[in-house]
Amino acid sequence: MEIPYRDRADAARAVSASLSRYWKRDDMVVLGLARGGVPVAAEVARSLKAPLDVLIVRKLGMPGQPELAVGAVASGGIRVLNPETALFVSEQALEEMTRRELEEVTRREALYRGGRPPLDLRGRTVILVDDGLATGASMRAAVSVVRKHEPAAIVVAVPVAPRDTLEMLRPLCDDIVCPATPSWFRAIGLWYLDFRQVGDDEVATLLGRSWRASAAAGAHAP
Repeated sequence: MEIPYRDRADAARAVSASLSRYWKRDDMVVLGLARGGVPVAAEVARSLKAPLDVLIVRKLGMPGQPELAVGAVASGGIRVLNPETALFVSEQALEEMTRRELEEVTRREALYRGGRPPLDLRGRTVILVDDGLATGASMRAAVSVVRKHEPAAIVVAVPVAPRDTLEMLRPLCDDIVCPATPSWFRAIGLWYLDFRQVGDDEVATLLGRSWRASAAAGAHAP
């Protein structure tokens, strides 16, 4: 494994290799955090021979500094706040951001799924995949969503993240896989040579391809 990664496909290979202890398990579900985590998750799911699904999480950005996370919202109306930054935002502004981003979550759910129901996570080992972590707000929201479905275990799997963010997440999940934990961390995109934006069409295409492949495999199973 070398960083910077060439692209998300390169990062996915590093994550898949680090998940080798899960390769022979048959109770896994891979969830990609939309949008940037889905290309990574699709490759991880293919490597693990596990079903793929999407989890939509939207960051709540600081007014005037949208890259600074105040918190995040996710499917199911879950909201997680970063206490250190949320203190500087009024309750009215928080409620407005929350309403707006939950509307976007609903829009993307309809666009990506095309009427398909979410996978059943109860009793499964859920691998939560993103293309990297910074503050970890989005992943905290994702873990909160998944925990409500009573999985057997939650594994956070990302290509790169700062050590302090991983330590913050560790008590919330059952395992963390992260091949690269650079001591100097400024932004996820700095650890990729190609960190182009992932669009809605690409997410929908990757999910549709995976779902069709799973359906075909099921149809041909003995």
